[in-house]
Amino acid sequence: MARGAEFRVTIALLKNKTIALDLKSAQHELEEFLENDHPVFVAEVRGNITGYVICRVDDSVVWAEHLYIAPDFRRRGIASALYSEVEKLAEDLGGDTAFNWVHPNNDTIIAFLKKLGYSVLNLIEVRKPWKNESRFQKITVGKHDFDY
Repeated sequence: MARGAEFRVTIALLKNKTIALDLKSAQHELEEFLENDHPVFVAEVRGNITGYVICRVDDSVVWAEHLYIAPDFRRRGIASALYSEVEKLAEDLGGDTAFNWVHPNNDTIIAFLKKLGYSVLNLIEVRKPWKNESRFQKITVGKHDFDY
């Protein structure tokens, strides 16, 4: 549960926001994933959860929703081992690949997925800014520039 809260803090930082560790919200989110039968793969070292990946399955399409490795355990092959379970699940369901929603400035996951042979396919999220959301950079997708 604490790892799920750490995941949310990390994702908020990608949006240039700082949020508090919220164990209650993380517990609620995990319960929702489990109630909806989302596959969850967990890595454990000496009884401590070191990372996890949560998937969503739509028909036979597998989406890697959350992949988180505790900072002290990164670069030890844990993410690769967890992600191989995601790919195996996709294969078992008849798919050729797993799919990922990736924040455009999440350099860590982008580099990780590139290492595994993934690249941008065809999807970007386009929406109006949330109330009080600041745009602090520009990104280019194809020939289009966006405030981000």
